[in-house]
Amino acid sequence: MDSLYPVFLDLRGKRCLVVGGGTVASRKVETLLRCGARVAVISPALAPGLAELAGLGEIEYLQGEYDSRHLENAFLVIGAAGEETVNRRVAADCAARGIMVNIVDVPELCSFYVPSLVSRGPLSIAVSTAGQSPAFARLLREELERRYGEACGRFVAFLGELRPRVRAAVPDPHKRQALYLELAGPDFFHLFKSLPAGDLEREVDALIDRYREKE
Repeated sequence: MDSLYPVFLDLRGKRCLVVGGGTVASRKVETLLRCGARVAVISPALAPGLAELAGLGEIEYLQGEYDSRHLENAFLVIGAAGEETVNRRVAADCAARGIMVNIVDVPELCSFYVPSLVSRGPLSIAVSTAGQSPAFARLLREELERRYGEACGRFVAFLGELRPRVRAAVPDPHKRQALYLELAGPDFFHLFKSLPAGDLEREVDALIDRYREKE
């Protein structure tokens, strides 16, 4: 196949449908909820964790068998019914309506693949094998998890907080980009991890002043 187009979707407030109520569906629902999606689950019965979420009102539970009418207003669909005939119907119905669909463990029925993800606050590193080898994607993810710890997420959040300050202090876009690169570099990351907050703030001030003087 041609290369996949990598993208991160903003699911906040969007209706996402999960077909299936078992263990696999539970994992998919948890991920969607973490992304702020409005999750609906269609299944004759629910695993205990999903039943609890439904009882708390965290998900919409549509008890019964899947029907194409359940796709109304769905932004994204995940088929985890555990029955091939149901999953194939879900895939075909979504394709006919132009709805993004992922059928668990059946790559040829998917219009998108769920990557193996390393999440460190605002930092996300995704690994995909286009559904060909989830096991290899998992091994790569575990290696990345060891390499990029929680400090990386805090560092990215810190850099995000600095952006308005840098934009205000350094109007020239070329010099500003050079400053962004220096702030994101390994030397400054080392300072971020090793210095107390007050000392780090002074380092930031000095660095911004140096680029301001170049204006």
